[in-house]
Amino acid sequence: MFGGGFEQLNRAILEGALEETEDLVKRMLEEGVNPLEVMNKGCIPAMEKAGELFEAEEFFLPELIMASEAMKRAVKLLEPELAKRGTEKKIIGRVVIGTVEGDVHDIGKSIVASMLSAAGFEVYDLGVDVPGETFVARVKEVEADILGLSALLTTTMQRQREVIELLTEKGMRDKVKLIVGGAPVTRAWAEKIGADGYAEDAVNAVKVAREMIASK
Repeated sequence: MFGGGFEQLNRAILEGALEETEDLVKRMLEEGVNPLEVMNKGCIPAMEKAGELFEAEEFFLPELIMASEAMKRAVKLLEPELAKRGTEKKIIGRVVIGTVEGDVHDIGKSIVASMLSAAGFEVYDLGVDVPGETFVARVKEVEADILGLSALLTTTMQRQREVIELLTEKGMRDKVKLIVGGAPVTRAWAEKIGADGYAEDAVNAVKVAREMIASK
């Protein structure tokens, strides 16, 4: 089923078919398919295609969310198998991401985290309502290449600036690249607070993150 199985998995993830995605991954593993191959040929191409469709406006936010959720289900099954075999997907960089303190919006940030993971980044998602000190501590702990700060309210955008200032105070600002995003966030705001990049959606977040890694 291998070749056809990868195509079926691609389609299931793109369609956000959660149970079918899980069933296909389980069946592949039972048949002895290398979990790394399932990740590289079945999962990652599906999320790349989802990003392309979203950019082309053939996919909309609900479809991107469902594809992202299906990808998460697949990865949850594959990661323990990868660990057992002592193999890991190729990591191109480490990203710490979260929604800033005072803000509990999760969907957009979670999609970005899933897309980054599918693109080959090791992602540490800190969730929502994350204090600046927590971001800084995690960046230091995992030696992150990139820090992604999401804010979905105009009242919490200022927290993005505060995290950058805190990194500066700790002497860590030059050790990590900063991407900011969220509905009220603009490129002008990103430049004003000294961020290294701005992403208007998950697809652009992956592009910006890849460019940052390439330039390091």
